[in-house]
This record gives sequence, structure tokens and C-alpha cells, in this order.
Amino acid sequence: MRFPNVFAIFAIEMVEFLEKIERLKGLLGGENKRVAIVTHTNPDGDAIGSSLAWAKIVGSLGHEVSVLVPNRYPSFLDWMSGIESVIIAKESPELAVEKINSADLIFVMDLNKIDRLDAMSEHLLASSAPRVLIDHHLMPPDDYDLQFSYPQDCSTAYVTYKIIEAVAGVDAISVEMAENLYAGIMTDTGNFAFSYITPELMRAVAGLLERGLEIPKVYNAVYNSYSASRVKLLGYSLGRKMEILHNGKAAYISLTEKEMRRHNFQLGDSEGFVNYPLTIAGMKMSALFIETRKFIRVSLRSRGDEVDVNIFARRYFGGGGHKNAAGGKSFLSIDETIEYFKKSVAEFFAEIGL
Repeated sequence: MRFPNVFAIFAIEMVEFLEKIERLKGLLGGENKRVAIVTHTNPDGDAIGSSLAWAKIVGSLGHEVSVLVPNRYPSFLDWMSGIESVIIAKESPELAVEKINSADLIFVMDLNKIDRLDAMSEHLLASSAPRVLIDHHLMPPDDYDLQFSYPQDCSTAYVTYKIIEAVAGVDAISVEMAENLYAGIMTDTGNFAFSYITPELMRAVAGLLERGLEIPKVYNAVYNSYSASRVKLLGYSLGRKMEILHNGKAAYISLTEKEMRRHNFQLGDSEGFVNYPLTIAGMKMSALFIETRKFIRVSLRSRGDEVDVNIFARRYFGGGGHKNAAGGKSFLSIDETIEYFKKSVAEFFAEIGL
């Protein structure tokens, strides 16, 4: 049996990456442009961190840059440098539409499907401006003029770091940019507890440290700044709402709108809840169901190689993501969604031999 030459594969991938970098430099060269940077609904640390860091680089080249998000980001990201200038489309719809319609160049960060931009989607699709994707999710559609899409990478912030290194050099990264990029890497890897941890990633973190990053500062800003209400909601979720099934191999937590209002729920308060059941010995898969007015938001996590929640999310909840982290939606009631999930887990686990 002949095995592929990994060095040859790496060389080909590097050549392709550098070719894309040259095309990107072409898009960013010439006269100053109006640039829109957009990221997904319910933006997380990776979406905001990568967008703000990339905005700094693009702005340093003389371009007029606007960062846009569909709705408000979690309060534990308020500390990030540049976040005060982010345009929230739900709160300033006319301004958001104006920035998209007038853009000469658009960057789409940390999502592969433009329809995850809610009301901004139709305006972005109607724009004649070149669109560049910077992302790490699987199977992006052909909606972009240039794609930096690397599902094997842990986060969009890491992809952005590599692009910055190639376009402007590591010395172009300020302390504030290093903090934003690290926040994205840290949150999307579960503080380096998930997969996709590579020597190259750790060398990138070392590069951020050399630029002045203080890891405890960022960790405390993200993970040690929760409200008392959020901590109580976590206790309620684990103590009262966590259910274990399939002989201890799967678990779920569900939260209704009424329960969240009772705990003074703020956007981002449930961040990370889905990971807690995976701390139980023998647990293979965890789900979190959040009730909203229009649908049930589904978050899925797994550990190891046995359960691919990307496949599960695509098959049962019209979503997707990564092997160990994915999500989707349900348009059933919360109770119907839970019953559907139980049946789906039984079917899926039987299929994979669990």
C-alpha cells in the first residue's frame, strides 16, 4: 500500500494559500475602499475577536472599515478593543444597510452561509462588491469571490492570525489585536480542551504572547465576569434541567423563555452550558435547547471520535458545524423537540454502535 506524501500535500496547500494571499493583496491594494466586515447572528468570542482584529489590519491600509453584526454580542465581550464601533443591525438597521450597500469590498467572518446574517443577508447577496470568506466551518457554498476556509483549524481567529502573518507580518499585531485574536481562539477551543490543537496553533499563541498578550487578563475578562444571575441559571440548568439518557452516554439541558426570564437572562448567559454534561465520565454527547419566540436553538457537543455531532446536526436539525461542536434549529415546541431528540439519539447511536 502506498501512503500519500504528507510533505507534498502540505507544500501544495501552502502554495494554494499563498496564491490566495496574493489575490487578497490585490483586493486590498490600490485606492482606498469602503470595507464591510460582517459576522453571524449571536456573535461569539471567535466571531467578534477575528472581526475586530481583521478590521484593524484593513484599516491600517487606509481603508474605511465597518464591522457589522446582526444582533448584540454577549456582555462578557464588552472589554474588547474596537467593540464600541461595531454596528448592530437589529438596533441600527438603516446604518447597517447603508454600510453594506456602499461597500466596495465585503469580508464574511466565522460563518459559511450568508443566510446566517438575518436581515442583512438579502442586502449582502444583492451587493456587487467582491466577497471574501474567512472561516473554519465545513462545506461553504459558492457565494464568495475568494475563500479562506479551513475546517481543520480550531477557530476563525486562528485563520485570521495566519492571514495577518502573511499579509502584514506578526509585527503588525498590536497588544489589543493579540487579545482579541486569543479570545477567539480560547473560546472556540474551550480553553484548549477541544480538538484541532496543533503545534502550529501553539506557535501562533506564542507569537501573540510575544506581541504583549497577557493570557490571565483575557481569561478573567471572558470567564470571570459573569453576573450572579448567570451563575444561578447555570446551577438551575445543571441541578434541575439536565437529563441523562442512553445509559449515561448522552444528556441534554432545556431552557424555556419563562425560565430564562425568571433568571434575568441576558444574551450570552447560556454560553458554555452545553459543555458541562461532557464532564461526566462515559458521556459521549451533550445538547442544549434554548427556546426563542420563533424556534428552538439547538447546540450540540461531543468528545472523542465516536459521535460526530456535525453529521447529527445536519441529519436531524438542519444545521451543522464541526465533528465535536455543531448546532441547528427546531421549529417544534420545546417538549416535541426533546422527544424528537431522544428518538434521534437512539437511532443515531444504534447506527454507530453505541
